[in-house]
Amino acid sequence: MLRFIVRVAAMLVLAAGFAALVIDGTRSIAGGELSLTPFSDLLKSRLPGLEQAIGKNIHPLLWDPVATSLLRLPAWLVLALLGLLLLRVARRRVPAPGALARN
Repeated sequence: MLRFIVRVAAMLVLAAGFAALVIDGTRSIAGGELSLTPFSDLLKSRLPGLEQAIGKNIHPLLWDPVATSLLRLPAWLVLALLGLLLLRVARRRVPAPGALARN
């Protein structure tokens, strides 16, 4: 049951990443130049206080090089990677060769 919930969440996150890619593409075509929405802008618009809460509760060495780099990436890329990671976590395990598989 948990695997099903994680797979549904992964598909929703992938769909959100695709929607962000379409929005960035449309904005780029309309503006005549490449326009990418940073992940930090997406977080600020959807969850206003989350960035400051994470910044206060995380170690400074983790915050400055790691988290700030992640927040500068395009939103569609971060959402796509998160969705693929969730799909990888929720995949079915392939039985080892020679092991009996349950059907």
